[in-house]
Amino acid sequence: MARIVSLGSALQDIYLIDHDDLRPTEIGGGAIFGKVLVGSKVDIDKFCYEVGGGGINSATTFARNGHEAILMGNVARDPAGQAIFRVLDREGIDSSYVDYETTKATGSSVILLDSKSGERTILTYRGASEKFDNFSADDLELIQPDWLYVTTLRGDMNTCLRFFEKAHEMGIKVMFNPGVKELDQNKKLIGLLQDVDVLLVNKAEAARIVPGVILSELLYHLNNYVPIAIITDGPMGGIAGNRVTGEVYRFGIYEDAKVKDATGAGDAFGSGFLAKFASGKSFRQSLIFASANSTAVVKKIGASRGILTGNEELHPMPIQKL
Repeated sequence: MARIVSLGSALQDIYLIDHDDLRPTEIGGGAIFGKVLVGSKVDIDKFCYEVGGGGINSATTFARNGHEAILMGNVARDPAGQAIFRVLDREGIDSSYVDYETTKATGSSVILLDSKSGERTILTYRGASEKFDNFSADDLELIQPDWLYVTTLRGDMNTCLRFFEKAHEMGIKVMFNPGVKELDQNKKLIGLLQDVDVLLVNKAEAARIVPGVILSELLYHLNNYVPIAIITDGPMGGIAGNRVTGEVYRFGIYEDAKVKDATGAGDAFGSGFLAKFASGKSFRQSLIFASANSTAVVKKIGASRGILTGNEELHPMPIQKL
């Protein structure tokens, strides 16, 4: 198995769950939680505490699949930070490189979830997870990982550059799942891709990086920058290309499951892919497991409860080699 560093956020997620007051009401091209009025008191059916954030979600997948998972993320010395450490200990994730922020509280999200439709609104306080410039890329020399998995660093391109260049220097493979604030810096993002081995984006994100409208042309342009590009397209599945082997796959969804909570679905897909790919599975097998892992996560409330261990027997899914 591999040693994998997850560099990303660590948050406590607080779920407020209801079956009627949080029901979406259509307005124009969007929707609001129509029965929640300013100044009112609303009784909810259930609340629960979970943990989330790209760093924790991905590290959990790696650990459950037998890899040595190391988290680099910031928390504070508060109850939310303690809850995160309990989860890290339970999942067997190395927390040696988790740092304490002294000026802000641990990042937290309040998630308003409609239990009937699975629709949600997320109110996020980034807190300690808002910065990453306190981490040293030289720590990679101590860790000696095989892979570096990076989710959004809130637009901190300098930290991305330091880690990506160090990884490239050491021969460490890099998988990158950028967020909105990285995508807002297109030129810098494209510059980073020279040190990225696997890039994961959705269709809209891909169109912000390279020209194109349909999946195949977006993939073609992305594969000019990175050896492996994966573009997801929600319920339409996605497309993936491996420039090294010449493989291109068009895939559908793993199964048509009822979505209880979509939080963490993207993290589950990306980390699910790497969990198998880093263990030597084929490109195709890794894509199938990624889809299965993402589907398993949306069936349960919380970003990590449904994460697979890799020992499950998977059924066939729509996937075609182009």
